[in-house]
Amino acid sequence: MLNKKSVDDINVKSQRVLVRCDFNVPLVDGKITDENRLVAALPTIKKLIADGGKVILCSHLGKPKGEPKPELSLAPVAVRLSELLGQEVKFAADPEVVGPNARAAVAAMKDGDVILLENTRYRKEETKNEDTFSQELASLADVFVNDAFGTAHRAHCSNVGVTKYIKTAVVGYLMQKEIDFLGNAVDNPKRPFAAILGGAKVSSKISVINNLLDKVDLLIIGGGMAYTFAKAQGGKIGTSLCEDDYLDYALDMLKKAEEKGVKLLLPVDNVIADAFSNDANTQIVKTGEIPDGWQGLDIGPETQKLFADALKDVKTVVWNGPMGAFEMPKFADGTIAVAKVLAGLEDAITVIGGGDSASAVNNLGFGDKMSHISTGGGASLECGAVSILLVIIILRLYKSNESVKRY
Repeated sequence: MLNKKSVDDINVKSQRVLVRCDFNVPLVDGKITDENRLVAALPTIKKLIADGGKVILCSHLGKPKGEPKPELSLAPVAVRLSELLGQEVKFAADPEVVGPNARAAVAAMKDGDVILLENTRYRKEETKNEDTFSQELASLADVFVNDAFGTAHRAHCSNVGVTKYIKTAVVGYLMQKEIDFLGNAVDNPKRPFAAILGGAKVSSKISVINNLLDKVDLLIIGGGMAYTFAKAQGGKIGTSLCEDDYLDYALDMLKKAEEKGVKLLLPVDNVIADAFSNDANTQIVKTGEIPDGWQGLDIGPETQKLFADALKDVKTVVWNGPMGAFEMPKFADGTIAVAKVLAGLEDAITVIGGGDSASAVNNLGFGDKMSHISTGGGASLECGAVSILLVIIILRLYKSNESVKRY
């Protein structure tokens, strides 16, 4: 689907190689609680080391919003990467990311050395894709490798802007693997083809829902975003999550699904609570009947059965987003139920999007039962909805670069 160059197509011997990774890992008290994204990045890093490159890693972590925040430092990542690689990953502790520590470390690099820059989102320019920071990052390197599938859908300095100032830009093994697998699963799916969307907001998945309705046979919507649909249909949702600006959009999507013959399922009952807490009082009510002062935090047992029955015969499934506030045990049953159903599909291709979906599946012990667990959150979703969007994004990334051929 994309005639592109990868790390296999370049010679990095003695070259300074800036690698955009996705090290946006969960941290609790400075400890990494899920290192899936670190492990996924190792093949590309090891390849560049073996080829004699001077490897400069960069990534974002969380949302520091343009200012240094110690709790969002990548220092713990450098420590764990050193252990995983079996060699030192020197951490350049510059609050400005490209500062004296980074420049000195790069200047002192020998072939096969690895350093990690500080959180790219410490710089406010990063998410605005401003030239100043892009040029600073580019000044460190001769070659750019994008292996951060999880941020491929965002035009930031460290994955888009930098390519304007580095002549040689290619993709890493992880990016290539994600594109190939997800693209094939969606462009040539075994049918019936289903998509499951959860998470909090409809607004974050507008284009995704719209485009999925052109591709899937079944669309299941759960999580916080389902309450916007419930309210749009005249239901009572109490204090549940809702985006009032998207009520008409929700109705439009229901109409589009009907017109296209796509089966669109929404929850029929909900687990509700009188507070956003695992210690809250709970009850189960029909969708659209949530009393004032209560909020929906998970799908109910009838919905779990409805979704399970609908999924039992599908042959391709893309899942992104939990069914409820699964981080609290009291509201994890819906997400667990969906994971169990997918884990039990013997002949189906099951693609789990990154972020919360991947964490939930891995933490529940179902990871090895799935065909593919993506390292990307929004990016896997965009690819799952319209793989051509990702192609366009990547081509835009390198549109002025000779290292990537047009398709």
